Amino acid sequence: MPSTALAGIRVLDLSRVLAAPLATQMLADLGAEVIKVERPGTGDDSRTYGPPFAAGTDTAAFYLSCNRNKQSITVNHATAEGQELIRALAARSDVLVENFRAGTLAKYGLDHESLRELNPRLVYLSVTGFGQTGPYAERPGYDGIFQAMSGMMSVSGHPEEPMKVGVSMVDILTGLYASTAVLAALRHRDITGEGQFIDLSLLDCGLASLSHFAMNYLISGEVPRRRGNGGYGGIPSQAFMCADKPLFLVAGNDKQFAAFCVAADRADLLQDERFASTSARITHREEILPVLEAILRTRTRDEWLTVLDEHDVPAGPFNEMPEVFADPQIRHREMLVEVADPVSGRMPMLANPIRFAATPVEGYVPPPRLGEHTAEVLGRLAGVTEERFSQLRGWGVV
Repeated sequence: MPSTALAGIRVLDLSRVLAAPLATQMLADLGAEVIKVERPGTGDDSRTYGPPFAAGTDTAAFYLSCNRNKQSITVNHATAEGQELIRALAARSDVLVENFRAGTLAKYGLDHESLRELNPRLVYLSVTGFGQTGPYAERPGYDGIFQAMSGMMSVSGHPEEPMKVGVSMVDILTGLYASTAVLAALRHRDITGEGQFIDLSLLDCGLASLSHFAMNYLISGEVPRRRGNGGYGGIPSQAFMCADKPLFLVAGNDKQFAAFCVAADRADLLQDERFASTSARITHREEILPVLEAILRTRTRDEWLTVLDEHDVPAGPFNEMPEVFADPQIRHREMLVEVADPVSGRMPMLANPIRFAATPVEGYVPPPRLGEHTAEVLGRLAGVTEERFSQLRGWGVV
C-alpha cells in the first residue's frame, strides 16, 4: 500500500504566483512528485513579493506559502532547447499545470494539443484569468480584479463601501477547484487511459464561490445587501461588541436561539412573534439586532464565551494572528509545523488541514531554492548528461 495518497503521480508545474502553485502544493502534500519549472535567473515572480523574506535569504514568505514539497528546476521555455526539455519531462508526467495567458504556450509547442501527441495520458490544467474562450480571454488579471468582477466585493464590506476580502480569496478558491479538477481527471484517466484538458478561470471560480448569495439573487431577483460582519443565515449571525472586546455569535436555528435567550436571561424574546422563528427573525432583522447588541454589551467577551459555551450556543472570539496561533484548539490540531531549512534554520509553516487515517500528510519539505534540483531532474527524466548540462547552462537554457 502507498504511504501517501498520490504516490507515483508526477506533476510538471509551469505555474507562478498563487492560484495554480497552491493547487500543485496540494498535490505535493498528498504525495505527488511535483517538479516546478522556473525561469533561469529570476524564477517565479512571487519569490520577490517581500518583505518579509525567510531569514538569510531573498525568498519572500509569499513564495514560501505555496511551494513546499516541490522540486525546482530552471528551464528557459523561450528557447528551442528549453522546449525540448519540457517536452521530455511532459512525456513522463501524469499532470501538467500552467497559468500562462491563453494561447501563450502554443507559440512554443507546449500547449495541450502538442503535448497530447507525446503523452495521450497527460492531464493538462490551464489556469487563466478569464478562461480560454470569450471576449476577455486574452486579458491579464489579478485576484482583486476578480473579486470586483465576480460580485464578491459587492456582497463584502459595509453598505457604504464594497470591500475586498483581505486574503487573495479568488486565488485560493481557484487553487482548491484546480486540485479537485486534477484528481477527477486522473480518476477518468485511470478508467479510460486518456488524459484531458482542463480550462479553469479565476473569474468563473470567483463567481461560483458566491454560492448561496448568488442563488438567493437568482431565485428572488433581489440584489444582496452588504452587511458588514452580518450574515444572510439565521439571526443572530454576526460580530457583536461586548463590554470590552468583540465576539462572533451564530444562533442559526430556533433551538440555538432559544439557548441564547436562556443564557442571556431573556426568555421573553421567545414570546415575541417577531423573533419566535428563524424566518421571523430574518424578516425583522433590523428590529432584533439593536436588542441583541444591547444584550451583548452587558458582559465581557470572555464572560459571554463561557456562558454561551455552557448553553451550546456557537460563538468565538475575534483573534489577531498571535491569538490564532496561541489558541489551544489550533495547537492541538498541529496547524503550525516547523521544518528544518538549510539556510534559515527552522521554518514555520501552515499545515495541510486534511487528516487522512491511512495516508497522512506528513514529512513537509521547505520550498526549494531556485533551480535546486535542475541537474538531478534533467539527468533522471530527460537523459541530460553532465557535459550537456554544462553546455545548456552556458547557453542560458537552464
